[in-house]
Amino acid sequence: MSEQDSNWKYADYIVTESDSIQKARAQSLELGIEPISPAMGAQAAVIAATTAAVNVVEIGTGSGVSGLWLLSPSKRSVLTTIDSEAEHQGYARQTFADARVAPNRVRLITGKSLDVLTRMNENSYDIVFVDADPTQVIENVEHGLRLARAGGTVLVPHALWKGRVADPAQRDDVTSAFRTLVQEIASSSAVVSALSPVGDGLLQITKLA
Repeated sequence: MSEQDSNWKYADYIVTESDSIQKARAQSLELGIEPISPAMGAQAAVIAATTAAVNVVEIGTGSGVSGLWLLSPSKRSVLTTIDSEAEHQGYARQTFADARVAPNRVRLITGKSLDVLTRMNENSYDIVFVDADPTQVIENVEHGLRLARAGGTVLVPHALWKGRVADPAQRDDVTSAFRTLVQEIASSSAVVSALSPVGDGLLQITKLA
């Protein structure tokens, strides 16, 4: 195991996940959904806490792992979560219920993200978490930046895409999309950004006024 792999493993090891998140993680793996890593969830929760996030959008519900992390810092936060798979949202609904998240704190929307996002209010959300179809990551982030308020943050997990983004020889469509996104965001004067290597990479994009 390389030193880098050891660091990643340790970063996950030190995170204490709630029973509800652990159960949702197991459910994700049974469904064939790749959940965010414990360290990535913890980092997302830190960002939610430091921005005092109240209004949160999640693109890609899964079974509720990332949703629970995003809701965890504050009892006041409200999550709007979008997924094209009704089955996944059914499991997520049960995940939130088991975690005793009040029903009025979660709004589940079943539909294709690019159809739903066009109908949502601009400049209204503290955090937009983009974890849906990777082939549409650029389009989803564009919508996310439109929805985020000034000072709000768009979070993009899997931004290093299985370690392929850093290797210029890897040019498949998904890898190229993430690489283009990371490079364009890094050069944009409309945001401040950072790419964390935690998990499979977490791109953090904060919208400037």
